[in-house]
Amino acid sequence: MRTNLLRTAAAATLAFLLTGCVSSAGSAVRHEPAAGAASASSAVRPEPATGAGSKIATVKGSRISVYGNKEGLAQRTITSPNDYGAARVFLVERDEGEWLQVLLPVRPNGGKGWIKATDVTLAETSYRVEIDRGAFRFTVYDGDKPVRTGRVATGEAGTPTPPGRYFFTELVKPADPGGAYGAYAFGLSGFSPVLKSFAGGPGQLAIHGTNKPSAIGTRASHGCVRISNDDITWMANNLAIGTPVVVQG
Repeated sequence: MRTNLLRTAAAATLAFLLTGCVSSAGSAVRHEPAAGAASASSAVRPEPATGAGSKIATVKGSRISVYGNKEGLAQRTITSPNDYGAARVFLVERDEGEWLQVLLPVRPNGGKGWIKATDVTLAETSYRVEIDRGAFRFTVYDGDKPVRTGRVATGEAGTPTPPGRYFFTELVKPADPGGAYGAYAFGLSGFSPVLKSFAGGPGQLAIHGTNKPSAIGTRASHGCVRISNDDITWMANNLAIGTPVVVQG
């Protein structure tokens, strides 16, 4: 599956699109293809995974129609690539052959819709990320097997990290890995429940590195999940765009 298109963007783009953990990002960012996940988008599946793989649908053309149900009219059109230049992907919740119910990267969080299977290509991944807000910990699973775990920082009391089921929508690499977003940032399909905009953007959530590792293990962000640069680099090298992420606790 196609993941991200390589291109360069201004630092403001990262602050513009993501909720972030600081008021501004460092220097320019460029888009990185998700390394590590086999030939393309490791896919996603519906319910929290237990051994089986997840399906990810990648849009074939420049736009796709999303339906409220399989009999009705299209409710919205979503373009591809997205604002980061990454191929548009959806997490598949139900596969009914000609129709797919997918998790949408739109407000409100957790929204779903139906798309036609002929408009996308499907791939699979056995990976998923689970984040326990109460324990300030993430765990990456390959099927039922935990393969990496570490500490996280989450949103402050006034700007919490919302629980829910999400997926990676893009991977960006700050030009300065010593900046506020660390070595990499994965955009998530969810949004802050408090910040309807942030630095001019839509308040999108993310999992990213940090230049303040001492804050990991605390509530320190505007809603994003911060992890160590070593951990986010591992994720960038092993997890594909579309990988499911469950925030709980």
